[in-house]
Amino acid sequence: MLAPLIDGLGADLAIYDDAGNLLWGKENDYYKVVHDILVGDELLGQVKGDEKCIVIANLLNYLLQKESEKKRLGLEVLNLYQEVNLIFNFSERLSQTIDAAAICEIALDEASHVIKSAAGAVLLWDEHTKTLELPASFGDSFINKEEVNNKLSILLQIVLNGQSEILTDTSELIGAGIVGSAVKSIIYSSLKVKHRVMGAILLATDELVQYTAGDLKLLTTLALQSSAAIESSLLFEKNIRESREREDAMRLVNEITGKFVPYEFIGALGHHVLTDVKLGDQVEKIVTVLFSDIRDFTTISEQMTPDENFRFVCSFNERMGPVIRKNNGFINQYLGDAIMAIFPGSAFDALSAAIEMQQEVQQLNTLRQVNSQPLIQIGVGMHTGPLIMGITGDADRMDATTISDTVNTASRLESLTKNFKASIILSDASLKQITSRENLRLRYLGPVQLKGKHESIHIHECFSNDPAPRLEKKINTLDVFNDGIAQYLNNAFSEAAVSFQKVIDHNPDDQTAKIFLSNAQSLIETGILK
Repeated sequence: MLAPLIDGLGADLAIYDDAGNLLWGKENDYYKVVHDILVGDELLGQVKGDEKCIVIANLLNYLLQKESEKKRLGLEVLNLYQEVNLIFNFSERLSQTIDAAAICEIALDEASHVIKSAAGAVLLWDEHTKTLELPASFGDSFINKEEVNNKLSILLQIVLNGQSEILTDTSELIGAGIVGSAVKSIIYSSLKVKHRVMGAILLATDELVQYTAGDLKLLTTLALQSSAAIESSLLFEKNIRESREREDAMRLVNEITGKFVPYEFIGALGHHVLTDVKLGDQVEKIVTVLFSDIRDFTTISEQMTPDENFRFVCSFNERMGPVIRKNNGFINQYLGDAIMAIFPGSAFDALSAAIEMQQEVQQLNTLRQVNSQPLIQIGVGMHTGPLIMGITGDADRMDATTISDTVNTASRLESLTKNFKASIILSDASLKQITSRENLRLRYLGPVQLKGKHESIHIHECFSNDPAPRLEKKINTLDVFNDGIAQYLNNAFSEAAVSFQKVIDHNPDDQTAKIFLSNAQSLIETGILK
């Protein structure tokens, strides 16, 4: 291309490269004119010759400039493609996680693939603890984790300055023991969302290689994308944490309220938590109501201080509550030394609880005897029937309540345990619900007329909880006792008195038999029941 032009011009010239090597033409010492071949400020060669060589020099400059522009454009396109590809791959990987630490790991991995580095780290600032966290890193000789928060003043100049820079002087960081001595250069970019700086992503090299503006641009691009993802992750984690805290708080509230209003009561109303109930909620169920009461509690309490009294009642209830729950019941009310419990299932559950409660009292008395304290006794009464559980009161003060004649009947049966000298009395309605009675020890006590009742109610004594010697004697005299009850109810008081005397002769501790014997004798003598 140049030869025809040079010949056409009749120019006498020679072309040299930047090192002075002849590329075209012949060397002559008489060449007076010298023109540089430049691309930008870079000298690529020279044209030497006569005055006409300027045309060739200008042409070469023009052609090389165009070639340089093509290369520059090609490089820009390549860099742009690399950046777009980086952003695409990075975005795709970010979309697969919501964990902040995982996002930091991905950011470091992507950065290390496109920017030459021997080590890297992501540092995040925790505003609450005022400390730096290191969620991701690679390269053992880079960041000293133990020193990160010991030299905050130095590190925060990098982490929270909101800039993207290349550090070629790492002496201060090395001297402070923050980075390893092999680190020669550091490139970093801030992680920030809007005006809030969260931390920084850092890369380091242990070679005398200078990071470029292109590297800084790529790292800044990664940092911008990472910042938005980390911010979303931290917000998500915060929301999850706050949600869990609210759930824990609500769970604690429900646990506490459940100690005042039983879950079973709330569940019976069709709700899961107390906060769901509303005034007027009610439900009717067939249940067994159990009442227990400490006998002669007034006499016992007079021997104690108010504080001792309170501690005694608390320790007693702590023993009884688990027994009732174990047998599928729930405490409806603690009434000082008395307990009202409800058993939604079979009356067998209530009777099992009553027997176990009496056994707990026996164990408690063993301890009281060792401590020279007066022994205690409880009476338990139970009755099965319909009961309404509901929420009553007003808009400002609601209360969980039970309304039923079943409750009154169970309470009065408990009172009868004192009259009949029995530890457990259950109604005929409760006994009819108990189909499996093989392991139960029961005695029929006849009908009783409760206050306010038009019809009498048949009652039974359960003595399954009696101590072994007394239990055996009651079993051995059961048939004679039953004969006595039958005779007593048929007004055959003399025969009844004989039967009850036989029971007492064999078992002098049978206080119930003594009550019936006394009543029979009174009716024989005066025709009037004591």
